[in-house]
Formats: sequence, C-alpha cells, structure tokens
Amino acid sequence: MADHIPLHPVPRRTQRRAAYYTSLPAAQRHHSRYQVEDESSLLDEMPLMMSEEGFENDESDYHTLPRARVSHRKRGLEWFICGGWKFLCASCCDWLINICRRKKELKARTVWLGCPEKCEEKYPRNAIKNQKYNIFTFIPGVLYEQFKFFLNLYFLIVSCSQFVPALKIGYLYTYWAPLGFVLAVTMVREAVDEFRRYQRDKEMNSQLYSKLTIRGKVQVKSSDIQVGDLIIVEKNQRIPSDMVFLRTSEKTGSCFIRTDQLDGETDWKLKVAVSCTQRLPALGEDSDPTVHESLSIENTLWASTVVASGTVIGVVIYTGKETRSVMNTSNPKNKVGLLDLELNQLTKALFLALVALSIVMVTLQGFVGPWYRNLFRFLLLFSYIIPISLRVNLDMGKAAYGWMIMKDDNIPGTVVRTSTIPEELGRLVYLLTDKTGTLTQNEMIFKRLHLGTVSYGTDTMDEIQNHIINSYSQMHSQSSGNSTSSTPSRKVQSSAPKVRKTVSSRIHEAVKAIALCHNVTPVYESHAGVTGETEYAEVDQNFSDENRTYQASSPDEVALVQWTESVGLTLVNRDLTSMQLKTPGGQILTYYILQVFPFTSESKRMGIIVRDESTGEVTFYMKGADVAMSTIVQYNDWLEEECGNMAREGLRTLVVAKKSLTEEQYQDFENRYNQAKLSIHDRALKVAAVVESLEREMELLCLTGVEDQLQADVRPTLEMLRNAGIKIWMLTGDKLETATCIAKSSHLVSRTQDIHVFRPVSSRGEAHLELNAFRRKHDCALVISGDSLEVCLKYYEHEFVELACQCPAVVCCRCSPTQKAHIVKLLQHHTGKRTCAIGDGGNDVSMIQAADCGIGIEGKEGKQASLAADFSITQFKHIGRLLMVHGRNSYKRSAALGQFVMHRGLIISTMQAVFSSVFYFASIPLYQGFLMVGYATIYTMFPVFSLVLDQDVKPEMALLYPELYKDLTKGRSLSFKTFLIWVLISIYQGGILMYGALLLFESEFVHVVAISFTALILTELLMVALTIRTWHWLMVVAEFFSLGCYVASLAFLNEYFDVAFIMTVTFLWKVSAITVVSCLPLYILKYLKRKFSPPSYSKLTS
Repeated sequence: MADHIPLHPVPRRTQRRAAYYTSLPAAQRHHSRYQVEDESSLLDEMPLMMSEEGFENDESDYHTLPRARVSHRKRGLEWFICGGWKFLCASCCDWLINICRRKKELKARTVWLGCPEKCEEKYPRNAIKNQKYNIFTFIPGVLYEQFKFFLNLYFLIVSCSQFVPALKIGYLYTYWAPLGFVLAVTMVREAVDEFRRYQRDKEMNSQLYSKLTIRGKVQVKSSDIQVGDLIIVEKNQRIPSDMVFLRTSEKTGSCFIRTDQLDGETDWKLKVAVSCTQRLPALGEDSDPTVHESLSIENTLWASTVVASGTVIGVVIYTGKETRSVMNTSNPKNKVGLLDLELNQLTKALFLALVALSIVMVTLQGFVGPWYRNLFRFLLLFSYIIPISLRVNLDMGKAAYGWMIMKDDNIPGTVVRTSTIPEELGRLVYLLTDKTGTLTQNEMIFKRLHLGTVSYGTDTMDEIQNHIINSYSQMHSQSSGNSTSSTPSRKVQSSAPKVRKTVSSRIHEAVKAIALCHNVTPVYESHAGVTGETEYAEVDQNFSDENRTYQASSPDEVALVQWTESVGLTLVNRDLTSMQLKTPGGQILTYYILQVFPFTSESKRMGIIVRDESTGEVTFYMKGADVAMSTIVQYNDWLEEECGNMAREGLRTLVVAKKSLTEEQYQDFENRYNQAKLSIHDRALKVAAVVESLEREMELLCLTGVEDQLQADVRPTLEMLRNAGIKIWMLTGDKLETATCIAKSSHLVSRTQDIHVFRPVSSRGEAHLELNAFRRKHDCALVISGDSLEVCLKYYEHEFVELACQCPAVVCCRCSPTQKAHIVKLLQHHTGKRTCAIGDGGNDVSMIQAADCGIGIEGKEGKQASLAADFSITQFKHIGRLLMVHGRNSYKRSAALGQFVMHRGLIISTMQAVFSSVFYFASIPLYQGFLMVGYATIYTMFPVFSLVLDQDVKPEMALLYPELYKDLTKGRSLSFKTFLIWVLISIYQGGILMYGALLLFESEFVHVVAISFTALILTELLMVALTIRTWHWLMVVAEFFSLGCYVASLAFLNEYFDVAFIMTVTFLWKVSAITVVSCLPLYILKYLKRKFSPPSYSKLTS
C-alpha cells in the first residue's frame, strides 16, 4: 500500500502554496507562515482539555497548544541570562565538533574488478578497530574519565596542595596512598579491557583470505583488502567487507549466509550471485556485448556475516568504516546510576559544609596573620568530611552485587554486562518490553485454516490430510490413465463458466498455494563430503525426511511449510529457478520459479510467479497481512470478520490469494518489469507500480492462523511487576489486533480494565479530537499504532505523554526500532523517572541502549540484544527476581554503605573541629600519619563493607509482597532527610568522643589521642552493628577481625600512644564510658522507633 502513495497527484492549491513558501525571501516567509498554517490556526484557539476546569479557566497557556506558546518567548538580555548562554555555548561546541568530524559525502563509485589501483578516490583501510584509546591517549583518557567526578578532582587538588610547605599538614602518603590506590585499580581494569579489545581486533584483522589476481591466487590479510579486490570466501568463513556477490560453487547460483553477528537473527539468508558473472565459463573473460545488469540487495554480501554454504567470489565495494556493520553501530552512552548522581549531589553539599566550617574557624580566629593560608589549612584538615573511600567502597559493592546476581541459582544464565548500575534495578518505574520473543516464545505453530465457508482447527487437520491424499491420487490416476488428453481437458475447464468448487478442490488449491508461496529452502545435512551437499540428492531423488531442515528469514513461513508437510504435501527441493513438491503418493511435482517479490515492511506481502512443469500453467501466488491484501483480492464478505476473530484468539494471520496468467499476460509483465528494474531514477517506485498492475482482482484462497506461544510464567511475572507499581509499556512491530490480544492473554491488561484503541489519525485536527476523547476515559489501557503516535508527538507531545503516563498499561503496535528508542527518551525527559527496556532481537538494541537500564533476553532471534544490554537473562520470568530481590538489595545496601562511609568521615572532622576550637583555633591535625590511613582502611573497612551483605527482608518475602518495591522508587533510603540524620549523629558522636576525652585526659596531650582514637574505633564498630538489619556470619568475622587488628597494632603505634598507659584500668574505663555515652542513646532511639513507627517491611517479618 505504502508504495503507491507518492504516485497520487498533489492537489494544485497546496502545491502552489508550498512553492510560494519556499521561494520567498526570509522576511516575507515569516509573514506567510501563518497563511500556510491557516487550517491549523483555528486549532490554536481551541484548548486541549487536560483537566475539567480547562474549559472554564483559559488563562494559563498550559491548556493551549505548543504553537500558541511560541509567541511568549523571552527576548534579549532576559533570554541570555535565563539559560541562553548555555544554548550559545552548546551551539558553538556542536559547530566545532561538526567541523572536526565533517563526514565524507557518500556518492556513487565506479569499481574496477581486480584492479584496486585504478580507483581514483582514497578509501578507508579495511581494519576493525574497537579500542577506546591508543598508546598516547590512554593515560589522559582514563584520567579524564576519573577526574570528571567532583569527588576525585577534589582529592587530586587536596593531595597536590601537600607539596606546598606552608600548607603541609601530615605525611604525603596519607593523601597520595588512597588516591593512588583508586587510580591504580581503575587503570589496571581499563588496561586489561583495552588489551582484550586490541587482541580481538588483531585476530580479526590478521585473518587470511584468497585474493584473485592476474598472477593467480594470493593470500591477503583482512586489513589489507582494498575496494575492487576479488576475494574468495570459503564455507564457514567470515566475510571481510561489503561485497557484490559474483560467483558461487553451488550449482543453484545462490548461497546462504548467517547474519547473527549483524542483526542478531539466527535464521539463514539466501543471497544470489550476479547472473552474468555466474554464467561465465571462467572469470576474467571479456564478454563481447556489454552487459547491463541491475543489482539488488540480494546480490550483496555484508561484512561480519558468515558464508553457510559453498565457496563464494565477490568484489569488494566498501571497506572499514564504510561497511554496513560499522555504520550501524552507535557508541553506547556511558550509563550513570541515579544513586551515583544523588551521592555526587551530597558530596557537593558536604564540600559547601567544609568551606563554611573553615570560614567559621578563621572568623573565630579573628582573621589574624596570614588568614588565607590558615583558611586553606583548615580546608585540608577537614577534607575528611568528603571521604575518598566512598568511590572505592561503592565500586567494590557494585562488583559484589554483580557477582551475587550471576551466582543466583534461581535465575541461571544471568549475566551482568554493565557493573556500574545494579542499584538502578531497584528504582524502576517504567518497563518497556518487546512482544515477539520476549513475552512470547517466537515458536510458531499452525493453528487454523479458514476457507470462507469452513474452518479447520488443530483437531480437524486429519480431514485436510484425507482431502489432499484423495485429490492427488485422483490426479495421479487421471494422468497415468490418459496422459494424452489430460492437458486439453484442463484448457477446456479454465475457459468454461465458473462452477462452485467443491471443498476438496478448494483445500487442494489452498494447500498447494501455501506450499509454493514462500521463501523457504529445504537444507539437507549431507552424509557425503563437505562439497556436493545437494548433488547426491538430485541424482537419487532421495529426499529423505530425517535429515531435512527448513531455512527461511521468518519463523512464520517455516511453520506454514512444516504444516503442509504434515498434511502430505512436502517441499523437498528448491533452487533459484525451480521448486519440487512431493505428493502423499511419493510423486515429485516440479514448478519453475519465474519471479519472486520478497516481503518488505512497507508492502507487508510477498508474491511468487510459478510455471507448472506438467501443464505449463503460469500462476501468480501472493500472501500477506490482511490490511495489504483486503484491497487486492476479489470482493468477499468474510475476510475482515474472520481476521478479527483470529486476532482475538492471539493468532498471526496471513491471507493467501492467487491469479492464473496466460502466457501473453506474463510475457508483457516480464518486459515491463525488466525495464523498470534497469531504470536509474525512482527504480523502487517504478518496479512497485509494475507489480501492482498484476495485483488486481486476485482469487482469495484461504486465511491462515499461526500461534506464537507465551513464554513460561509471563502472567504471574507481569502481575507481580504491576503490583510493584511498575508501569508496563509493550512496544511491538506486530499488528494492532495481535498486540491487543497478547496484552490480554498475558494479563498485561487486567480483565477488569477497559481498552481504549486510539483511532488512526493523520492530521493535527484528528489528533486533537482523539486526544480529547481519550482524556475522558478513566483507568483504561491505551493501544496506539506507530503512525498515530508519530502524529500525536509532532503536535501534542507534552499532552500525549502526560495522558499516557496515567494509563495502567500502554501498547504501541507497528513500532519501528527508532520509534521504540524515541518513546524511551520521551518518558525519561517528561517524567524524570527511571526506565527499563527489555527485548530479544536486533530491532530492540536502540531501545535497550537508550533506557536507564537495558535487559536483553537470549532468544530465538540471536544474541545481539543480550550483548548490547546491561543485564542479560535467559527467560522473561527471571526479571521478577532480578528487580524485586537483587534490585532492592543493591539499592538499599549501596544507600546504607554510602551514608555510613560519609558518617565515618564526618565524625572525625567533627572531632578535629572540636579539638581546634578548644586549642585556640589552631590549624593542627588531631591524628597524624598512619592513624588516619588505618582509620579509613584496616580498622573499619571490613565491617563497613560487610553492609553489602545486609538485607531488610528475605527474598521470599520480597517476591511475595511486591508492593514493598513501591517504597524504593520514592528514593527514601538515600535522601537529604536521611543524610541530615546521619550528619546529626556524626556531630553528636564526634562531640561526645572529643569532649569526653578532653574532660578525662590526664596532664599529657598524648592520652587524648589514645583515648579518643580507641573510643572512635569502638564507636564505629558498634555503629555498624546498629545499622545492620540481618546478621551474616561474615559480618561477625569482620567485626572481630577489625577489633583484633586494632588491638594487635597498638604494640607498634608507640610513636602515637603511650603503651604503658594503654595497659592500665583507667584507660579501659574511660574509653568504655565515652563509647557508651556516644552509642547507647542511639540504640535506645532505634528501639523506640522500631516499636512506635516500624518500617513497612518489619510488619511483614514480625
């Protein structure tokens, strides 16, 4: 249908107006814009009701439309101050980048076969390069990636300041050791990844291929192949660049290629050699008359695909960066989790607190002497407010969560490919899912054949089988009985007036049409050598059923051909020119293939013209979607209704039709078709027009229904996600009826809910009315097609997204891959909530990469989606546990860990502040050297890190009560409120520890350090115990191990501590008293809170 839209003449008035619009100078054009839009300007006055009071209160421009809002733009300086400068800077940067990366225009090229040196232009090398960095950019690149985070940049500045004598506070290693450790770990990780990428590239680039030259065959590396080279590719070898397929060793003149590396699809694709070069007795002979042959997509071999049959020779057309596979890959964005962004905000808040505290200290000092130097020293003294160990702890935590997910026996085969965002799994609000292969299995089973008056289901297939056996045995007896008169009798029959056909003959016609109209090829596993795969079969006519498999680009087609085999008509052989069917009696029928019109997403149908070998009859068969076929077949009163019925049962429908052609009709068509194929301009349009001349008044044979079964446990999983407050959107390329039906059968839409099917809209006015109609519906699921969606987003983006987000479920059908990604970005932009996309095919990759969290399923369509995703699972049902259990735990644990690490820095900074204020605001460090390093590492690291093993509810509970997940999306585990509580705790404890030590210290200052530091370590260990909700044996080990380390190290810390004093009873009671005062009130508060205001999860566990 879509092919002949451009052929309609444009109405005169709009044509003239459009021409006038483009030819006017800019000043007048601005004025004339309103004339062009005069039809839609009426709509601007009419409000799109977003709320009931929208009609009464028309002041706010929220209710009027985007076009009307344009006039309220800010002007001049006001615009510049309100964000205009950002826009200008961004525009300048984009302009500079575009100049640096100016893309070479791709234009037609003349390729000399076997003579690359004759090419005038310089083409890119055929080397594969997946590395991020090279030798020179590695260190600067990695350092940039690290220091673009505020936290790390801050520590770099602090560490560098220690080289200035006036600012030196402690030993250099106390600052450089932690920073160096963080950078070393990162660099080693990046270097290993980079080296692996380099090795993979090197392996690919050094693969050897045979190249045909005048001197014979030469071995050449993949990276040295040039445009114009003649390359020989063996079976199971990777195709090194984009080539035109010239010749094959297969008798048929065609070969199969596997494209799973290119588009993720596991089925084989049939490619055809250029017929003039395939016919040449030997390559390199000059053909006398110049040959003009049009090339089509079938004559191409793409880079990164694999030859599945025979040996092929091709001429290289595109290399390196210009190959299809490289141009199709976009650099995926680096995903940063919401938790990381929140923690980054908190570190900025801490930095402001640090500056404020330092200024207060200098002010209280009275700005004496070189006050700015003192200010800087205070900034360094309190720098522990912002802990460097935060990044290290969180990164190690993320690695631990990833390991736990992959080791979970309940979700086997799960792979974490992006280790930086496991917490995102606990914050999702929107889940966007594909249908085929994700919710369904992508395994097609033939369920229904409808002939208009009679319908056959799975239980009545044996009747069809009997009809087929009878009709073919009658034909066989007729043809053997009077072989002379069989041909004339048919001729008479076709010219006689139409007689109502019997059911048997109609079944026979329908089954024969299904067995002939397809792109399926039977492949036999050869018992002979590697070569001669089909040769032995052709000689013996031994088409044994055991080793036959069908190859096609669509599982629907394979299901249809397997069904015709089950009822007795078997496809046994197929090449480019003929097809052979085996009847139930074992007789072989041959049909010559005259033309094939492949299926495209625009035409939504495929056709084939065949000639029966025995009778010479030419027949045009066609099958396709009901929307495309309903206008092509002769008038009937049942097709639309039955298609609807089948779609409601969840079946994918195909309409099959035929048309008998006389020899003259066919010859006329062939001449016009070949002419159209050779035209240079508008070739696709002309070819489509010629084919459409045949597609008229076709005889409707039957309607087929194929079922795509749901995946295991899809219903309970969707139910669970819905109860968890996650809104599910289904984005599919399938048709509206099938999508609606799967949405119902999978319980994506619950039984009680209404479904609002958004009517097809093509203009602004229609979209306006339809959106108003939809707004009046409450609590109903929305079903919309890709075309209507496009129109709505063009004019009413904000209004449409707002309405759609209120729906419990949304189904978008007939969606293209780019539309899927666009919808994800829209939701992120308009709602600001976290999105997750899940899919299984190459067409879902863009959506998966655009989402905050992408999940790929290893499905029938290959691994492309699972390789591009952040998490890869084997079945849809695993997503429940992945989100409810692992998502919850990762988020809760990281929130607790992050805040505790901040608390650890805040408490020591509070103690430093108290210490400085008591000693006349001197900028002298309280703890020096190893004490500071030990505090952040060996003394408290293990207990604090053991928080990654904590859990608030058992996994079984989290799955049983998915409503608990709703709390996570509100982000209450880590917010400014919880952060402030931790700040208050830190100030209280730091104050108590310091004042307590100062009150109790005996004559010498060294005792203050010993008492306060020991109390500090004990307080931290007790606080970890207070924070933990569910104990794990490793947590207990970590607590005692850390305590043991501290006690053991006291012997070596004689430069800081008086060892004799530590052994006394006074020391022990003073430390115990301070620790009890700092921790006991918090334990009491925690107990009271649990008793009088328990969290929701504790109500379930008690």
